[in-house]
Amino acid sequence: MKQAIMLEPGRIEYRDVPVPEVGPGQIEVKIRKIGVCGSDIHVWHGKHPYTSYPVVQGHEVSAVVTKLGEGVTEFKVGDLVTIQPQVVCGKCYPCTHGLYNDCEELKVMGFQTTGMASEYFVVDAVKTIKLPDGMSDEHGAMIEPLAVACHAVRRFGDIAGKNVVVIGGGPIGNLVAQTAKAKGAAKVIITEISDYRLKVAEKCGLITVNPTQTTLRDAIRSAFGSDGADVIFECIGSPKTLEEAVEVARKGSDIIVVGVVPDLCPINMGFVQDHELRLIGSAMYRVEDYREAIELVGKGLIEFDALITHRVPFSDYAGAYRLIEEQKDKAMKVMIDMEK
Repeated sequence: MKQAIMLEPGRIEYRDVPVPEVGPGQIEVKIRKIGVCGSDIHVWHGKHPYTSYPVVQGHEVSAVVTKLGEGVTEFKVGDLVTIQPQVVCGKCYPCTHGLYNDCEELKVMGFQTTGMASEYFVVDAVKTIKLPDGMSDEHGAMIEPLAVACHAVRRFGDIAGKNVVVIGGGPIGNLVAQTAKAKGAAKVIITEISDYRLKVAEKCGLITVNPTQTTLRDAIRSAFGSDGADVIFECIGSPKTLEEAVEVARKGSDIIVVGVVPDLCPINMGFVQDHELRLIGSAMYRVEDYREAIELVGKGLIEFDALITHRVPFSDYAGAYRLIEEQKDKAMKVMIDMEK
């Protein structure tokens, strides 16, 4: 089978490799679509702190079951599935307390272990999630980033009736805002400086704010009055916007850190203490987040198509990265089409 291997930053090569044998409790799948995410871009530029080379990427996927290993009864050949890409130890405190996304020895397919950028992939059945009949391949590959959003909203708790601010209108920020709205938030505003991404957010039914035209503080006051925001989701990973989130937070509110912050961040901890703010990290997802993502899509509460902006054939995997560099904010979700 063909497999795309990133030998070093900015260099992808195709190799013919054998399809792995299917062991007990495993399944073989034929990959249909692969979504490219921001973390993949960091690897392409050699700036991902926890990835070494060579590496096979691909962790946002849809696939079709082609072979079942011994003992696998919950799937059948032909099922459309997605795959949870975490590889965990199963022994540490987080793993033994249902928090395996925080595993002390966590590896992620496509970063610290082999990803799914190949024609076929063999995986443990317990990491495989069946998708509903009739779901498209592209929507199936979007379940993984939506699970990120579902987990982030879950970290806050019951968001029904709450005032929500999402900082960042990229795919994850957009999906966090859509998820909060779908779960009954009173009002959700999303901030973004890109006019293109603001238009995409509007297509998704979201209230948008451009912080170059109005301050975040003024936008919150205009949207929520003196009540302010109950929760702010930081979905950019910028020290500047995280610092700003703390500054504009209402007393007793929460800030959920969803974006990956690559640098040390100066936070006014005296302000955090005095205002009784809660800074809460959100890392990846668990299986319940995938299930909730599938449920929200099934109810018609999530808009995916507005986010899928480009499609690139598997034969030009590197072209997906170059396209993202060239298009910048206009490349929201780029899909790798394994059939081409």
